Amino acid sequence: MRLKGKVAVVTGAGGGFGEGIARLYAQEGAKVVVADLNADAAGRVAGEIGGVAVHGDVSKGADVQAMVDAAVTRFGGLDIVVNNAGTTHRNRPMLEVDEATFDRVYAVNVKSLYWMAQAAIPVFRSQGRGGSIINIGSTAGIRPRPGLVWYNGTKGAVNTMTHCMAIELAPENIRVNSVCPVIGATGLLEEFMGQADNPEIRQKFVGSIPLGRMSTPADIANACLWLAEDSSSFITGILLPVDGGRTA
Repeated sequence: MRLKGKVAVVTGAGGGFGEGIARLYAQEGAKVVVADLNADAAGRVAGEIGGVAVHGDVSKGADVQAMVDAAVTRFGGLDIVVNNAGTTHRNRPMLEVDEATFDRVYAVNVKSLYWMAQAAIPVFRSQGRGGSIINIGSTAGIRPRPGLVWYNGTKGAVNTMTHCMAIELAPENIRVNSVCPVIGATGLLEEFMGQADNPEIRQKFVGSIPLGRMSTPADIANACLWLAEDSSSFITGILLPVDGGRTA
């Protein structure tokens, strides 16, 4: 098993990409803290994979600290963090996004990385064996689509922060990488589309992806597995598009 003996915190793990990551990590031997804003969803996934559920909001420092504390208390340490939880505003002209929505998108997508760094890095340092931080960025931060200006900006920030964190933390063997999915059939799909999901609008988005389909939780989980395991121990500071060639 590729993650035997490792402990991971995965945020937004009650569904979508996060659930896929949590499930694959558990299958590969990791002990997983399943963190999600939806307590029932977190409990369901944790119960099915033998993990620990933590109900929390990644935009709040105390909640993020509780996620890391659960890993240390229940499993004895921490090796991997996946900053997966995210949100968006509906696809629309940028001036139609209200301030409260703007603030929420930045708090969840960007400030959450600050809070997780504050909670997880001291644990990595105290253990003295390094660690792996995986930020879920997006092709939106590499080749943005129109109508998602403020969301695109958050993912650009995630990608830039990944580079900076990787450089600063490398001397301590704390690796930081970003996985950048293309659009996938998750709970945010209609928000990204800006309208009801239907075959015609799906084809509009799929048409921009050379491999001809959207991303899946399995696609993202496989990338996150590699970046978490020891075989990628010399990999840090990369933005890994999992996008069927869209950003090629």
